[in-house]
Amino acid sequence: RSSDLLHDSLMQILSPRRRVDILRDVMDAKKKSRPYVITFCGVNGVGKSTNLAKICFWLLENGLRVLIAACDTFRAGAVEQLRTHRKSLATLHPGDSGELERVVLYEKGYGKDSAAIAMDAIRYARECRFDVVLVDTAGRMQDNEPLMRALAKLIKINSPDLVLFVGEALVGNEAVDQLKKFDRALADFSDQNDPHLIDGILLTKFDTIDDKVGAAISMTYTTGQPIVFVGTGQTYTDLKSLNARAVVHALLKA
Repeated sequence: RSSDLLHDSLMQILSPRRRVDILRDVMDAKKKSRPYVITFCGVNGVGKSTNLAKICFWLLENGLRVLIAACDTFRAGAVEQLRTHRKSLATLHPGDSGELERVVLYEKGYGKDSAAIAMDAIRYARECRFDVVLVDTAGRMQDNEPLMRALAKLIKINSPDLVLFVGEALVGNEAVDQLKKFDRALADFSDQNDPHLIDGILLTKFDTIDDKVGAAISMTYTTGQPIVFVGTGQTYTDLKSLNARAVVHALLKA
C-alpha cells in the first residue's frame, strides 16, 4: 500500500545514517583519560544556554562530572545566565560531602577570545578529571562572516567530539537554511582539507508535535545530520530523544 511505503520512507529519513551515542562516547573518552567535549552553536535567541543546561542535567543524572565553558563572550548577560543555571544544577546534584563538585562553570568574562577560553577550559577539565565539557558559544547569524570565522576557529583549535546545532522547530525551513549555511561556513573558514562540520541537531520548541514535524524531516533529510535531542519545554527534564515513530504517525495523521 502507498501509505505503508510513505511510512517506511519517512522512517528511513528520520533514522539517520549514523547514530550519536553520547554516553558511550563519554565512556570511551574517559578510558583515554580525557574529557568528552560538546560545542553548542546556532543563531541568536534559540535557547542554546537553556538547552545546554538541560543536557548538563541529563549528564549529571547519569553520574558524570560536567564543566560548563562560558565561551559566549559577546552577549551581555550570557555568563550570568550560565552562572544561574550552574547554581540550580548544583543544588539538584550537590554530590556527597567531601566529593568533588559535580558541575562547575569555567568563565573568563567578556570581550575575550572564545577559542582560547575553550582551550583553557578543556585543559582545566583534563587536569581536574571532569568527564564532559559543554562549550557555550555566542549566537550568530549565518551570514555574519566575522562571527562564523570565529566559530570555525574555535572548532578547529579545540577539536570537540561533538558539534551540536541548536535550531528552532518553529521556524521550519529557515532553520534548514541556517544549518546548511553554518555547515558551509565551517567548511569554508576552517582552512582544513577535512573540516569538522556539524555532527547533530538539537531541535527546540518541539512541545507540540503536529506542526513541527516538517522541520524535523527537512533538517534530517537535507543535511543527513541526526536529531540528537528535542527540547519540549522550559524545565531541565524537558529534553527527549526524537521518537521517529511518533513523528511519522503525527505526519500521516495530519
